[in-house]
Amino acid sequence: MCGIVGYIGKKNAKPILINGLSRLEYRGYDSAGIATIEDDKIEVVKSKGRVSTLESIEDIKNLKGTIGIAHTRWATHGKPSKENSHPHFDNSKSFAVVHNGIIENYIELKKFLTNKDYKFYSETDTEIIPNLIHYYYSNDLNDDSLKFLRAVTKACSELKGSFALEILSKFNPTEIIVVRHDSPLVIGKGDSENYISSDIPAILSYTKDFYILNDDEFGILTSKTANFYDSNLNKINKKAVNIDWNSSSAEKDGYEDFMLKEIYEQPNSIRETIGSRISLDSKCYIENIDFTKRFLKSINKIYIVACGTAMHAGLCGKVVLEDICGIPTEVDIASEFRYRNPIIDEKTLVIFISQSGETADTIAALKLSKSKGATTIAITNVVGSSITREADYSIYTHAGPEIAVASTKAYTAQVVLLAILAIYFAEILEINSDKLLKLKKSILELPSLVKEVLKNTDDIKDFAKKVYKEKDMFFLGRGIDYTVAREASLKLKEISYIHSEAYPAGELKHGPIALIENDVTVVGILTDSHLSKKTISNLQEVITRGAKTFIITNQNVDNDFDNVIKIPKINTLLSPILSIIPLQLFSYYISKEKGLDVDKPRNLAKSVTVE
Repeated sequence: MCGIVGYIGKKNAKPILINGLSRLEYRGYDSAGIATIEDDKIEVVKSKGRVSTLESIEDIKNLKGTIGIAHTRWATHGKPSKENSHPHFDNSKSFAVVHNGIIENYIELKKFLTNKDYKFYSETDTEIIPNLIHYYYSNDLNDDSLKFLRAVTKACSELKGSFALEILSKFNPTEIIVVRHDSPLVIGKGDSENYISSDIPAILSYTKDFYILNDDEFGILTSKTANFYDSNLNKINKKAVNIDWNSSSAEKDGYEDFMLKEIYEQPNSIRETIGSRISLDSKCYIENIDFTKRFLKSINKIYIVACGTAMHAGLCGKVVLEDICGIPTEVDIASEFRYRNPIIDEKTLVIFISQSGETADTIAALKLSKSKGATTIAITNVVGSSITREADYSIYTHAGPEIAVASTKAYTAQVVLLAILAIYFAEILEINSDKLLKLKKSILELPSLVKEVLKNTDDIKDFAKKVYKEKDMFFLGRGIDYTVAREASLKLKEISYIHSEAYPAGELKHGPIALIENDVTVVGILTDSHLSKKTISNLQEVITRGAKTFIITNQNVDNDFDNVIKIPKINTLLSPILSIIPLQLFSYYISKEKGLDVDKPRNLAKSVTVE
């Protein structure tokens, strides 16, 4: 995901900005750029490629200004290119902006500005922001010290989505304005200087005193001051917080482990993945795909091919695709798929899922599918990865870097993106608009509902303390809940080394119940109201045999269960996104109780690049 850096003080800004961008390279990006104020003019230098490419540009050597902003971009709207790189100007080059996040209503705003004779030179959603600021600034007849801020707050009030912004103005050459909404941004306080970054590590070498910006708070920064305001221009008294971190812990943003950080990043990773793809008043938008109704009507089967956690996301995708599109869908393990002579032809669509885009088995299965004439789609988190170069079409999850080996936020982002893809297909096929509208509404509610799930974790932690010494556990569910049981069981194996098995609840009496004895832990997932009564009956069978029960549900259940974690109700097709989160935390807390390395479980690697 993109990175932001800024500086205002007495030093040359350029080396500080370049250093900050270099420290943010781990986030992943495809282009970079900086803007500084030079003799009351804004100068921008940017390029496609690495920070080292930016450094080598001749024009960058001329930047001597002491005020500047910088950005590493990860392509969302528009391909990686110099034109699409940040910073972006307004038409008059009076304002320059860098932006992290996604503006969901940029198409509507672009139309509004185009009607006001503004022109656009990039494919990005970001370019509307400096032009919108210019529009409000030029129409403000008052000429006071807050005119710049007023224009920014008015522009931001029009934006839907997520954004962290740094803004320069040639009219206010001694100021930087910053704002955040659902995208991280911090200000580092120095001696007659201020630093800005999306991540603390980028500026930790300069200061340990930070102003933490909350949502919808605006900052006016000069070399000596940092003043903060709400959206109504009421001043906010904000104190700097001393953060005595080393670089390693800072990268975790204060969390003990990357895995825990990534679990708590899921509201944002889901929001970023949704982006502007879903709207209630227009059809779903999937970048880089141009399928027609005739093409989708010709498809007689969809395969979803992946490994491990990505394959479990595919199982959720199968349920959604079959439910709302009516296209038969199979999910296959990549390492098995290519060796079983799958029945594939030009009427087959094959979707490949890989978080890294470098999974060897998945890439080999992709090449096989193409050789048989199938249309192929890659779903990944990494721009320019091997899988994207092989597939006919590529779609990105925008989950940001996932450093912990055990996948969490990549899984939920993949499930969300598969649901969006299913809606996209259904709309092309002109299927049941009421059903799709309800599903769209549920998708847009996901970030706030995930936040809600993450607020109450004490009961999960307490139960983990009771069972962390166990040798075996069982996970049960029916329908889409069974797909979650499989992912939850894998997560427990990966990081706690406890043997666990997942079963469809109805299969319990066909063998596995022989393993249930006094004090064994059984985890049940109950989110589908059509199936929950039957699953409860199966769980009653394990209670009778002395098992401890740990239930994740959005249903009203009785008190026979030992531990019940309630999650919000949502469309059943999306329930895996909410029900998996308590179980990610359950595995995490068990691993911590056992004193294990949560981020680097034994024998596992983040990206499996060999068969």
